[in-house]
Amino acid sequence: MTDTTNANETPVLDLLARMTADSVDASNLDEETLILVRVAALVAVDAPPVSYALNLEVAGAMGIDPEKLRGVLAAVAPIVGTARVAAATGNIVKALVVELEVAELDSQDEV
Repeated sequence: MTDTTNANETPVLDLLARMTADSVDASNLDEETLILVRVAALVAVDAPPVSYALNLEVAGAMGIDPEKLRGVLAAVAPIVGTARVAAATGNIVKALVVELEVAELDSQDEV
């Protein structure tokens, strides 16, 4: 039996990455629209902060203007409700705080 511990330390994250890549490949949307639609879907399903973190990291790397993300929240509010948008806003803030803390830890490790 082969030891797959090192080769497969994050099977769930690896699966999510493959699923995301497959969905990107299957879509005919441009990258910016795809990310904005994904954020709208996260709001609709009341996604946890980690889901926002993963998608906002991509949005940031693509240079998507935060105003466009705010526009998504405003656009979906009448459909999903203000409570869902408020929860999404809180989860986005939590995701950003975690990202900042991770970045700070990384910079401390480099010192």
